[in-house]
Amino acid sequence: MIKKLTGIIVSTSMEKTVVVKVERVFRHPFYKKVIKRHSKIMAHAETAYQVGDIVEIEQTRPVSKNKHFVVVKKLEIKE
Repeated sequence: MIKKLTGIIVSTSMEKTVVVKVERVFRHPFYKKVIKRHSKIMAHAETAYQVGDIVEIEQTRPVSKNKHFVVVKKLEIKE
């Protein structure tokens, strides 16, 4: 099963690599409070993206030591 995630680009300072912040929201099992957690994932990107773009990333074979995801597409925001 291929894992697909959606997140916001927070860094583009490396060549062909972007850092994507992925947030997840869940309810605490005992206290029933809604909790937000995030993780920063390094992803391979052939085309240029800007900080703040919302993208979809997909799990792939290891591209390098820290990159196991690739950017699939940029998502458009409907206002």
